[in-house]
Amino acid sequence: MNLYEAIFLRKSVRNYEMEPLKPALLNEIKEYYQQIEGLNPGISTEISIIDNTKGQYKRVHLLGVKAPYYLAFYSEDKDKAMLNAGYIMEQLVLFLCTKGLGTCFLGSVKPKMGNSDKRNKKCMIMLAFGYSKGSNTRKPSEAKRMSLQELCVYKEVPRQWMKQLLEAARLAPSSMNSQPWRFVVYDNRIHVFAKKHNVNYFGMGKYEEFNLGVMFSHLMIVAEELWLDMDLIRLDDISHKSFSNSEYIMSAILRT
Repeated sequence: MNLYEAIFLRKSVRNYEMEPLKPALLNEIKEYYQQIEGLNPGISTEISIIDNTKGQYKRVHLLGVKAPYYLAFYSEDKDKAMLNAGYIMEQLVLFLCTKGLGTCFLGSVKPKMGNSDKRNKKCMIMLAFGYSKGSNTRKPSEAKRMSLQELCVYKEVPRQWMKQLLEAARLAPSSMNSQPWRFVVYDNRIHVFAKKHNVNYFGMGKYEEFNLGVMFSHLMIVAEELWLDMDLIRLDDISHKSFSNSEYIMSAILRT
């Protein structure tokens, strides 16, 4: 399984075996993180892996998920830092899936264990991970997501590779399964909008930018898999336009 395949199979796991991972695998996770290029290379980030195989960090168990390991993601608190965090973390999550590990984002938990002194960086998100009790994957049809017909406005008939990009974006996970993204689709470009919410349901708005970063990582992974040249850029001539009570975020432009 590679990252592209993991997009369609990965699921959130909330029940884990408290089994230690081999040191070599933990090092491989750290090394893979170092290779990930963020959406904004000017934002410095860092991760910390916390060993909970003895179940000692009970505060996290009560507020989130009991897992053998937690990963804390730290970032400079700059503009679009959460977008960048989602983009990086989803790639790391998919990598863990390819290694047979289960994962679950923990948005409401902040680390008060391990090395929490990260100087000028802020903890943006935490992740539970380890070997799952049961499967760490599911069929794409089992994912509870809106259809592409609900998410997209088609300005031109999409080609097959465009459909593959959109399907991967559709399957992206989001907090409370909010699926904030909406797409205006042309032959070689996708304009991405964020649906405005009237109510900040359980803090959903706080992680909306993170959710969009997760979705953008899916687009880039599929583009790489299909050997497509794609740029993620914000277009000034689109930013003033509205789409069904939504805010313009960015565009995926394919160079053909």
